[in-house]
Amino acid sequence: MAAALAQLTPTQMKVLRGVHSGLLNKQIAFDLGIAEATVKAHMTALMRKLNVRNRTQVAIAAQALSLHGWQPA
Repeated sequence: MAAALAQLTPTQMKVLRGVHSGLLNKQIAFDLGIAEATVKAHMTALMRKLNVRNRTQVAIAAQALSLHGWQPA
């Protein structure tokens, strides 16, 4: 999973942090100053890169990464 983390773009990392914080796509979009559709596109890319199928699994992966030293904030 650490290898997948290294492949994420800076914006994908910010979206991952938002998911880890429990934010909705709309809230992440507002915080980043991007469209909600752009957040959805980043979520799709995150799911592919983290090899997961849904948002819940992205959040679980983010939690697992934080336990291994990834700093979500």
